[in-house]
Amino acid sequence: MTEGVRSDTAAGSRNAYVTLVTNADFARGARALVRSIRLGGSREDIVVMHTAALADTDLAPLRALGARLVVTDLLPTSHAFNTAHARDRLHHVAPFTKGSKPPFHTPLDNFAKLRLWQLDYDRVVFLDADTLMLRNCDRLFLYPEFCAAPNVYESLADFHRMNSGVFTARPDPATFARMMAALDQPGAFWQRTDQTFLQSFFPDWHGLPVTYNTLQYVWFNMPALWDWPSVHILHYQYEKPWQTPHPRQAQLGPLIDLWHAYAGDGAVPETASLNNPTVAR
Repeated sequence: MTEGVRSDTAAGSRNAYVTLVTNADFARGARALVRSIRLGGSREDIVVMHTAALADTDLAPLRALGARLVVTDLLPTSHAFNTAHARDRLHHVAPFTKGSKPPFHTPLDNFAKLRLWQLDYDRVVFLDADTLMLRNCDRLFLYPEFCAAPNVYESLADFHRMNSGVFTARPDPATFARMMAALDQPGAFWQRTDQTFLQSFFPDWHGLPVTYNTLQYVWFNMPALWDWPSVHILHYQYEKPWQTPHPRQAQLGPLIDLWHAYAGDGAVPETASLNNPTVAR
């Protein structure tokens, strides 16, 4: 490992699924994600990058599922950068108008995912901790850097923007160094944090099918686009399925219940048995 990322265990394979956890809430999400990857049959490494603030009680369930834990420092960004991307200021300047983010959402922490380019793997698939893998996605390790799905959840007009909740990467310290040089420029402001930055850094990003990062709002905004047999990764953007009470329970009930099944220890349902979104609204 290198400065900024540290692990007590060695890599078990050359490929890894990677997620980032910076607080106890997202550790809860990560447990469901790790379990979903294993239930899908993958034997590649699963890495949970986490900040030192996480308690062992938050990390133990991830370790028990076989995840490799990597202590990850936040980026050494400037005071001006940190102020510009603090939660209250960021949400004031660039408010979320389509949905809401929970109180435990800490936008500045998102940039720490860039440290995955420092990991000791050849190929990585990154997934946010609020995703579930419903079907094996090992084929993504064959995809080039940088692949991500479009940020589609309201209309076809969204296809020009990428969503950084799922992407393919090739760790390389030289790439990480170039990112650091480009990230914290004077006056820098990345409206949607790492997502805006990564789209700028990789302007020729390769598009993954939306089925590899199906955003939950598609369920009620674009039901004709929802096809359970092809959904590989479900992404709970905006509200998180473990929030109680959940602000969109009436609209997203079947998806919330699905997450809780993966978050538990029992069987998970066949997605074909779930309500069709055109019925669920």
